[in-house]
Amino acid sequence: MKSIKELYRIGTGPSSSHTMGPRRAANLFLKKHPEAASFKVTLYGSLAATGKGHMTNVAITETMQSVAPVEIIWEPQIFLPFHPNGMKFVSVDAAGKETDQWTVFSIGGGALAEEKDGESSVNTPDIYSMNHMTEILQWCKRTGKSYWEYVIECEESDIWDYLEEVWKTMKEAIKRGLEQEGVLPGPLNLRRKAATYYIHASGYKQSLQSRALLFAYALAVSEENAAGGIIVTAPTCGSCGVMPAVLYHLAKSREFSDTRVLRALATAGLIGNIVKTNASISGAEVGCQGEVGVACAMASAAATQLFGGSPSQIEYAAEMGLEHHLGMTCDPVCGLVQIPCIERNAYAAARALDANVYASITDGTHRVSFDRVVEVMKETGNDLPSLYKETSEGGLAKGFRPMEE
Repeated sequence: MKSIKELYRIGTGPSSSHTMGPRRAANLFLKKHPEAASFKVTLYGSLAATGKGHMTNVAITETMQSVAPVEIIWEPQIFLPFHPNGMKFVSVDAAGKETDQWTVFSIGGGALAEEKDGESSVNTPDIYSMNHMTEILQWCKRTGKSYWEYVIECEESDIWDYLEEVWKTMKEAIKRGLEQEGVLPGPLNLRRKAATYYIHASGYKQSLQSRALLFAYALAVSEENAAGGIIVTAPTCGSCGVMPAVLYHLAKSREFSDTRVLRALATAGLIGNIVKTNASISGAEVGCQGEVGVACAMASAAATQLFGGSPSQIEYAAEMGLEHHLGMTCDPVCGLVQIPCIERNAYAAARALDANVYASITDGTHRVSFDRVVEVMKETGNDLPSLYKETSEGGLAKGFRPMEE
């Protein structure tokens, strides 16, 4: 498995696979061909189907047009075999001759991949020797250590500094989101709700207030993402509100220290990494179960650790967080990361706290392992028709016109 730094990416929304990944790819190709007179970029499959709503074209042109003009070619009906989020970059000289081309895939969470193995220019080294939850759980039982301690054994010494920056960015996104009002970008004219939820929470009794605040925090981050603000992929932009909401709510209400929150972030990162390695966190590949479902699993594990759960209870909480999102489709209305994405973040945050309570009541013993749920999630994602995997052709998106150029 890769470093959790590649799971927790700090950047701008609204989409890690449709905005962050293409921007990074454009930058890599630009550095390789600064002499080009122009560029052609072809977007395939899901990238083309929802690229306008996800600002894929904006991310690419903003990166490259300072050097040379960029032509975007949309091919929503062509799905390359390796991954639904394919793109081809072509450099063109002053005579109009193509000088080079590069096909690359945005595989989720801002990560890139090439179809070829081995010498891929976008690959980074694996640093974790174990990449399944079951074997890591056995390691915890054998050594008496917790998941975050396994993370520390594998990562570089600066991991705490990086997670501190992640936590700072998450908190800032919540605070900004709670102050913002008005309408989100795009044709849906969707009003921001976080500030209203936060204010209304003060009038509720304690039990309702806690849940309302959690909703407000999740909405705050998700709305910031939808507006193109700075957020943390956890594990993606589309699911970036779940982890911050849970951690911020618990840190404020239970006065957990930043040290303990950073350890919970490390554990959650390990959970997300396992799914990313053995299945997918790309909505275009497996649906929203790979985004909001994985975010819920991560937040469930983090919350259970904060409350002193055992490694078995933490694994159980993560398993429930993901299991009960199995089959969730990715059907963004108009290709925007707004409906149903924003509300899903709020509900998943609540589910994460429920999974924590449920797991904490038990001794952690259960029949279906987290690894098995990850396996089933991958199978389910493969079985889902493409119209339910970030193409805005089915589900809730059906009947709405996609964004025009």
